[in-house]
Amino acid sequence: MTATTRELKPILLFDSGIGGLTVLREARVLMPERGFIYVADDAGFPYGGWEEQALKERVIGLFAKLLADYDPEVCIIACNTAFTLVGADLRAAFPQMIFVGTVPAIKPAAERTRSGLVSVLATPGTVRRAYTRDLIQSFAQQCHVRLVGSENLARMAEAYIRGDTVSDDAVLAEIDQCFVEKDGHKTDIVVLACTHYPFMANLFRRLAPWPVDWLDPAEAIARRARTLVPAAADAVHPDNFDFAVFTSGHQDFATRRLMQGFGLRA
Repeated sequence: MTATTRELKPILLFDSGIGGLTVLREARVLMPERGFIYVADDAGFPYGGWEEQALKERVIGLFAKLLADYDPEVCIIACNTAFTLVGADLRAAFPQMIFVGTVPAIKPAAERTRSGLVSVLATPGTVRRAYTRDLIQSFAQQCHVRLVGSENLARMAEAYIRGDTVSDDAVLAEIDQCFVEKDGHKTDIVVLACTHYPFMANLFRRLAPWPVDWLDPAEAIARRARTLVPAAADAVHPDNFDFAVFTSGHQDFATRRLMQGFGLRA
């Protein structure tokens, strides 16, 4: 490194599994000078069925260690289920750290819909959150919003991302409640309120009974992070970051290959 260049702190990106790679992909485009540390809490996956207090304690405990170990510039919580529950607690516990959260994209959906029928496809945990209900109350009172909590789709997405075959019928059973017909109108926007789901968007489009806009928040999350991370013309992309951490301590061959495809050392 020369006197005219400097190395910057990494961006830490956290998810319950590998769905947050959708956000990583967008963040890399907007912050090419930064190194990334991708943390997957696969030992706790999936988060959707956790009891709330236990999940809060787990995530806060993980971050106490992650922040001490890696000293990131910013943490992106690329998980709706985690952030809608524990985002405020993380900011209170670690006031020196900047946390960029992921919440259901209800506001942009309400702004874009023409039919007034919007569905939110999420995990059961996100559907249950008061945070989600507050977003609807604040930004989508003029819409009919259907909350669809899928018990199985996050697991199916993890398998699909790794190259496993998933049944069309099984996927359709998870998404079919998103499609509403009311007073001559049809659902025209489905909010993908889990970062795993965009990986399956092409499959959703093929199985959908009619075309809808599948709203992926990944780009918006990355743009928000970019506004909070100072750009530096004299920075050099670091060699010691761009790796993945799995809380289970184990990655199978398919997962290691996937990480490498996203430019991460496994």
